[in-house]
Amino acid sequence: MQHNSKSFVYFICSVSAMGGLLFGYDWVVIGGAKPFYELFFGISDSPVMQGIAMSTALVGCLVGAMVAGTAADRYGRKPLLTTAAVLFTVSAIGTGLFNDFTLFNIARFIGGVGIGVASALAPMYIAEVSPAPIRGRMVSLNQMTIVLGILGAQIVNMLLARDTSIDENMMWNVEWGWRWMFWAETLPAMLFLVMSFLIPESPVYLVIKRKEKSGMWKEESSASEMTEQNDSLSSIHSSLSSKKFRKVLWLGLFIAVFQQWCGTNVIFNYAQEIFTGAGYDVDGMFIDIVITGIANVAFTFVALYTIEKWGRRTLMLIGAGGLGLIYLTLGTCYFLEVKGFVMVCLVVTAISVYAMTLGPVTWTLLAEIFPNRIRGVAMATCTFALWVGCCTLTFSFPSMNAALGSSGTFWIYSGICMVAFIFLWNRCPETKGKSLEVLEQELVEK
Repeated sequence: MQHNSKSFVYFICSVSAMGGLLFGYDWVVIGGAKPFYELFFGISDSPVMQGIAMSTALVGCLVGAMVAGTAADRYGRKPLLTTAAVLFTVSAIGTGLFNDFTLFNIARFIGGVGIGVASALAPMYIAEVSPAPIRGRMVSLNQMTIVLGILGAQIVNMLLARDTSIDENMMWNVEWGWRWMFWAETLPAMLFLVMSFLIPESPVYLVIKRKEKSGMWKEESSASEMTEQNDSLSSIHSSLSSKKFRKVLWLGLFIAVFQQWCGTNVIFNYAQEIFTGAGYDVDGMFIDIVITGIANVAFTFVALYTIEKWGRRTLMLIGAGGLGLIYLTLGTCYFLEVKGFVMVCLVVTAISVYAMTLGPVTWTLLAEIFPNRIRGVAMATCTFALWVGCCTLTFSFPSMNAALGSSGTFWIYSGICMVAFIFLWNRCPETKGKSLEVLEQELVEK
């Protein structure tokens, strides 16, 4: 296989994107296991302990994202991807193995660190090895694997969870079912570990370290793009806190936090509360969750074909405006106590809009807008902010839902989306078809 072939680019991007697959699975699997491990550990009546179990992986995400940028700039992108694969493997085995609640949470924390590292490194690596004409599609591939991981977790949870109306089945779910939900991640985690040794180091990292160019620049990369990159990397290194980077950093931070605070991810983390509130029992909840997962995957495929045609800015505006209207309607339906199929349709529509807009485009923009010499630490900083947004969203939803009801909660998410629409209309640039170096010239203040 030639290193300059398009097929090789697809191969290395697909391997890197396996981190997204495990990210999606590890992040969502706990939602299906939640009703059963809570009974096993005896925390069904302890909101504090339930919150700890749901949040330890998110704390790990913060740690992983915080160290990923500095470590990637010091040791390279490839070793960090391998490290993430190891963390996913250890977590998958340990979470299902331990009978002690503390050890269970330690294993979840380790998996969270893997998520934090993978979420920062995978899109950055893909952006650095992809030529400009297909870079958006390639980075969106990472989002595709994330949603495939989410769907995989939802299907595994549904298949493993036996009929809860039968006491014997419920006992199996509590004793063993939730364990196999976590153990199912082990196989793809080990595959990612093996495959991570087959991909090369990022050429941007090699140039930054003044090493010989790796020879993996593709035929599609122009000589001018190569020259622009070397000129950019040879300029004086500047701190991320420098005034010239301030505008683009704030843009990245806003985009990262908004992807979480648009509210869509509570549907995955608190599916039980959302669908039971819409009139479904636990068994019906699992079926509805899988339906949302299928929609998530289907519309992420749509994003792969629209991101290079419609552009990043257009899709971000569609996402913010569309979700704002959907949540306004959803909140009104909760207020009017609408039940059943209508509610599922609204939730699926919200997932679909998110999947083709904010889900993939956020990661693409974050991987594109920062200059080469600060991309590692800037990407990690924004990923850290994203997971802070995820943590605060996860922590706040139960309290908001209890205080304001589902109607008030989704009205708040609607308001957030409308404010974001105005901000993005004024500040979000179009990046499609432009080299990373041209974007640096356009976005970084002189």
